[in-house]
Amino acid sequence: MKIIKRNGTEVTFDPEKIANAVRKANNEVSEDNRLTEEQIDKITKKVTALANDLNRAVNVEEVQDFVENQIMNEKAFAVARKYITYRYTRALVRRANTTDAQILTLIECNNEEVKQENSNKNPTVNSVQRDYMAGEVSKDLTRRILLPPDIVAAHDEGLIHFHDADYFAQHMHNCDLVNLEDMLQNGTVISGTFIEKPHSFSTACNIATQIIAQVASNQYGGQSISLTHLAPFVDVSRQKIRREVKEELAAVGSQDEEAINKIAEKRLREEIKKGIQTIQYQVVTLLTTNGQAPFVTVFMYLGEARSEQERADLALIIEETLNQRIQGVKNESGVWVTPAFPKLIYVLEEDNVREGSRYWYLTELAAKCTAKRMVPDYISEKKMLEYKIDKNGEGHCYTCMGCRSFLTPYVDENGKPKYYGRFNQGVVTINLVDVALSSEKNMDKFWQIFDERLELCHRALMYRHNRLKGTLSDAAPILWQYGALARLQKGETIDKLLYGGYSTISLGYAGLYECVKYMTGKSHTDEEAKPFALSVMQHMNDKCKEWKKAHNIDFSLYGTPLESTTYKFSKCLQKRFGIIPGVTDKNYITNSYHVHVSEPIDAFTKLKFESEFQQLSPGGAISYIEVPNMQNNIPAVLAVMQYIYDNIMYAELNTKSDYCQVCGYDGEIQIVEEDGKLLWECPHCHNRDQSKMNVARRTCGYIGTQFWNQGRTQEIRDRVLHL
Repeated sequence: MKIIKRNGTEVTFDPEKIANAVRKANNEVSEDNRLTEEQIDKITKKVTALANDLNRAVNVEEVQDFVENQIMNEKAFAVARKYITYRYTRALVRRANTTDAQILTLIECNNEEVKQENSNKNPTVNSVQRDYMAGEVSKDLTRRILLPPDIVAAHDEGLIHFHDADYFAQHMHNCDLVNLEDMLQNGTVISGTFIEKPHSFSTACNIATQIIAQVASNQYGGQSISLTHLAPFVDVSRQKIRREVKEELAAVGSQDEEAINKIAEKRLREEIKKGIQTIQYQVVTLLTTNGQAPFVTVFMYLGEARSEQERADLALIIEETLNQRIQGVKNESGVWVTPAFPKLIYVLEEDNVREGSRYWYLTELAAKCTAKRMVPDYISEKKMLEYKIDKNGEGHCYTCMGCRSFLTPYVDENGKPKYYGRFNQGVVTINLVDVALSSEKNMDKFWQIFDERLELCHRALMYRHNRLKGTLSDAAPILWQYGALARLQKGETIDKLLYGGYSTISLGYAGLYECVKYMTGKSHTDEEAKPFALSVMQHMNDKCKEWKKAHNIDFSLYGTPLESTTYKFSKCLQKRFGIIPGVTDKNYITNSYHVHVSEPIDAFTKLKFESEFQQLSPGGAISYIEVPNMQNNIPAVLAVMQYIYDNIMYAELNTKSDYCQVCGYDGEIQIVEEDGKLLWECPHCHNRDQSKMNVARRTCGYIGTQFWNQGRTQEIRDRVLHL
């Protein structure tokens, strides 16, 4: 069994240290108040058993809580007081400097909690360490100065989660839809250099990757771009290439129009291929200032094209994008593997969703890509037009801002819908499981506590909003001055973009399944329990509407994609309420409204069930089904895609895509348990070195690699197939 020390390092659990700590407190009280050696041994064994029962690495604070409780159980109150006083004194010493020890363990790469915080960050890399070090300073400032004590305490206890506190000290926002069209068509400025409208498709792709890197370095969430904004440059290149070919043939005395077209189209395809390669490889190899590849999503929607020519050219880009993703990228051993980024989203629409439709060939290609590389994910134009209705009564189809965060419909002052150039201000998540457990199954008490916690989230969100309020456009020129999000003047604040629905701010939620399970004794998929689950969702939506009316800020309900927080919430729940079967007996809680990962349910039933909850999660939602290797069953993938089109707005298929660099095994890398810790292991050669394997799993909307925490790793292990 392992124990995680306060500085994040992980060591072997040593029961003798517990006994010694109790003896020290014991020796400071009078003889008649002391514990016997038999009692100390009993306490040590009980604490060890309690730690073992958690089935994960425990931290020092949890062990000390166990010790306190066991001393009290022995009615050795004088000893307990000494032990508690010692803990308090040490806590005061640590509080004098809250960051030094944490930063030192980051630099030495032995902070296990931080190493497993983000599945797409390699903590051994200098740039990642620098970002984490800056994050520790930001969190320290946030906790001591920028947030009130009750919100900090609620965050620490796992009642809520104040996301991205490591960036809160700076005036930074969460995620956005980059207005690539504006920047390419009207020019932009990058690092003080004016970038004019590109004169070819390949140049447009190159500029797009520079924009992606700059945007990622000035925010902390995901960003999305649309391939539609690159489509006009295909014809720019076509005309340029035609002129060149015409001149070349004229030089040898030929004016054959058919030959010109044939040669020009071949060269155009090569240019498109190079352009898409630029995006794929630069996004994968770029390291932003936070030490990771940009969290970028690429949107593929034929319905965005404004002419038949543009639609045909967009189809060429989509085709090349899918072909290159099917191929993958080479790892350090030269083997083709699945990259995490860019994330791809493919829109299912009438022109591509049925066999015989004009762009059916693209949908078949998308199905092959999903089966091999886990992307693209799928948006149903049909369902989205039903869900996303603006004030003019018109439905709209558009991409999410990263893995699942959606803007709400917005109409500008000219009565036109606007999505690109908008953003999200930030997220605070409520732990629904804690609300339920705190109520002790009393429904009246549940709704009372629910409202109290929601008000806590409301106040925390206003701190997020007010931190952005007054931010000058000069803080991030690429965003606010040069077109990514706006064209504000130098010295102008971004305040007008924070109100009236232009941007959103998100109330996140997690653990709906466990909440309903505790309150009703049933899964929310049960017809008797489902109405309660829907009422919880509706209540949060009603609160968002209430806050929006009060502040003229677009609060929106968001299905939080827990990654490290799923483990944190679980540990907090176990500490506060103990192990409750079916509720707190896992080292994770369920993302948003999802069906529990271990619940047997078929793919179509799951998607249909979760579609109702997507409607009630307008600020962000995604559903998935877990599938086996589907590369030899593409018709089944296509059948699922067609079901998505007719039934749910946004969904993805999860499969596996692994490779062992030691022995060349390209099957599923497995999860094994040793000494209470979950490890990744090649089933062929038993390699456990994470640096010598490529593991790709869907973590929380994005594809992650193998740097997951123990809670998320257990959740991945527990997943059942739906198809």
